[in-house]
Amino acid sequence: MEIRQIRYFMEVAMREHVTEAADALHVAQSSVSRQIFNLESELGVDLFIREGRRVKLTPIGKVFLERMKHAMNVIDDATREVEEYLDPQKGTIRIAFPISLAAYTLPTVIFAFRMHYPEAKFKLKQALYHDLIDGVVKGDFNLALIGPLPMDEKKIKRKILFTENIVALLPIHHPLAKRSTIKLRELKDDPFCLLQNGTVFREIVINACAELGFSPHVAFEGDDIDALKGLVSAGLGVALMPEVTLVDNIPRSTVKIPLIEPNVTRSVGVITPKQRVLLPTEELFYNFVQEFFARLDHFKN
Repeated sequence: MEIRQIRYFMEVAMREHVTEAADALHVAQSSVSRQIFNLESELGVDLFIREGRRVKLTPIGKVFLERMKHAMNVIDDATREVEEYLDPQKGTIRIAFPISLAAYTLPTVIFAFRMHYPEAKFKLKQALYHDLIDGVVKGDFNLALIGPLPMDEKKIKRKILFTENIVALLPIHHPLAKRSTIKLRELKDDPFCLLQNGTVFREIVINACAELGFSPHVAFEGDDIDALKGLVSAGLGVALMPEVTLVDNIPRSTVKIPLIEPNVTRSVGVITPKQRVLLPTEELFYNFVQEFFARLDHFKN
């Protein structure tokens, strides 16, 4: 079994089309077909079901693909580790992040890092909360910014970077819009704009309201934080959101107001795998991130 065969197999599996895979790999279609045939002959199983020009993975093909993804991650990491050992300041950092940290937090820390290490490169992946955790565990990436930090996952290491406040975002003509602070209980009769069911931040909002003895009236749901901003801007309801998502970005026709009673917060941190070591450039970035936010916290205090 050759690495080239595995790469060809994975490309065909992703595209479900031999010709398209060959074009992406910049090789002849006959070469791809031959390597897939040789791989199947060596394994003694059919990895694909042929349907004209298109192909689909067989059940055992799907299992093999998942195993090969992990194997190729290990091989790619080993190759990068050798390269970065020679010069970690020029390596590549693969990091995943949620959309709530995409507009301000991650760009800020990357900019600061590249001021010190201008030749470092980044491969960024946006993902949902549970996909961030699974990606680190499975080896799709070694670093992920996340909020809140997961406390019950045994296969990851976690490091808190900062704790941020959750604030209220109100339409500009809301009766409480001119207040300097508001109590969460004062919003109990308002229509709420929340993220979809199953999202961690929705649970934060629901739990905060439950502690005060009420369930928010969910008038509208959005797929992400930007969608909630749009709903509030249109005057369709109120929303709670991480304060960092509103840095330099308060939507038109809305106001941001700090919450008191209770003071709702979430932890933001970085997670890494317990069973794998970070590559040299990733280790450099990991240490920098901790120092960067420690300095920010020092200046705030």
